[in-house]
Amino acid sequence: MSVPRIWPGRALARALLVPALLSLGVFVSEAMQPVVLVLDLVVGLMAAADLASLRGAGRFRVFRQCGTTCSLGQPQQVTLALENMTRRGRRLRLRDDVPAVFTANPGEFRIDVPGRSRVELEYRVVPGRRGTYAFEQVDALVLSRLGLWQRAISWPARTEVRVYPDVRQIARYTMLARRDRLSVLGLRASRRLGTDNEFERLRDYIEGDDPRHLDWRATARRRRLTVRAHQHNQSQRILFLIDCGRMMAGDTGGGLSPLDHALNAMLLLAHVALIRNDQVGLLAFSDRTRAYIPPGGGPRRIRRLVHAVHNVFPEPVEPRYDRAFVELEERCRKRSLVVLLTNLFDEVNAQIVSEYLGNLTGRHLPLGVFLRDHDLFALADKAQDDGATLYRGAAAADLLNWRERVLAGLRRRGVLTLDVFPDDLTGDLVSRYLEIKARHLL
Repeated sequence: MSVPRIWPGRALARALLVPALLSLGVFVSEAMQPVVLVLDLVVGLMAAADLASLRGAGRFRVFRQCGTTCSLGQPQQVTLALENMTRRGRRLRLRDDVPAVFTANPGEFRIDVPGRSRVELEYRVVPGRRGTYAFEQVDALVLSRLGLWQRAISWPARTEVRVYPDVRQIARYTMLARRDRLSVLGLRASRRLGTDNEFERLRDYIEGDDPRHLDWRATARRRRLTVRAHQHNQSQRILFLIDCGRMMAGDTGGGLSPLDHALNAMLLLAHVALIRNDQVGLLAFSDRTRAYIPPGGGPRRIRRLVHAVHNVFPEPVEPRYDRAFVELEERCRKRSLVVLLTNLFDEVNAQIVSEYLGNLTGRHLPLGVFLRDHDLFALADKAQDDGATLYRGAAAADLLNWRERVLAGLRRRGVLTLDVFPDDLTGDLVSRYLEIKARHLL
């Protein structure tokens, strides 16, 4: 418990105001002087006696109960328990030490705690940023019996909370998939060109073969029972390359950065791929490697991905694509769907990305995902013939034309591309993956 601090309350200021006003009457009549002195004495004695009532005001036990993990933007309930260790009841104004990136509702409590009793308070917090944060203490103002004084007290109560990317979309995807309503998430249906058990050859029937695999036309032609032999598709790999450099910073609305949208889309696509028995890996980078998870499967893969990126934020540095791709070649030798999530606004980085993605063609299946900027498109759409606005609009349109030429060059080199606004990224990226699976491109 920290050193207490005591100061007068508003009630004491109002009590002192009465003798202060009466003291003005001393200038009119000296008979008012004894009255003022008596009032001063009464107020002083009351204040001293009321100050003594704060003795032992800090004798509380304070406990906090809340989850140690939560999702970005998802409400989390917190319970504070106060146990009064004295016989005297107390009036408090209490507030939890909520980290600045959280929004608390309500943010403060005004309560009466009877003597030898326990009170529980509940409130909700909404995290506004990923990362690891700590609730260090609980702060309170304890009021004296008459309310003339207040004492500031803090009780240590450390709770560490990890804020992960929004994983609620995974549960929502599962629910909508069961109801065949994935279009709500912006997913487009892809017609499969085959099944998970692909046709390999015709062969003679052997006792124990599944009768459903009999090919009656071939049987009639060959005049003996013939079955269609199938081969089971092997598990395929997806490796995400996520840019955490300066172009993935900023606010796209709702407090989410382009990197937040990229991570949310990555997690949902990873979930979709895992339930199709694919393996998923991750390489997050800026000017260095920020996180690496080798491709793998299993029910704990999502948890491992979430934990790896929950504390990764954009850095004000240029991304080193060359280092990321070199590390990719060293760590991932087997053919994979390589999904690069980034943004392009300059010729140098565009040339590096084009070169490395193009070189992956053949050994891997590269997919370049480039996030659009709402402000840039708005400038190009709202250009008017009034000088500065026209100039800015023309500059924005020129940058968008350059961007399209870069993407066209990537497509000519056999690189799959996806040019999308951050808000639409999740649905479009999962739809592109399902299309790749349906066309057996990987």
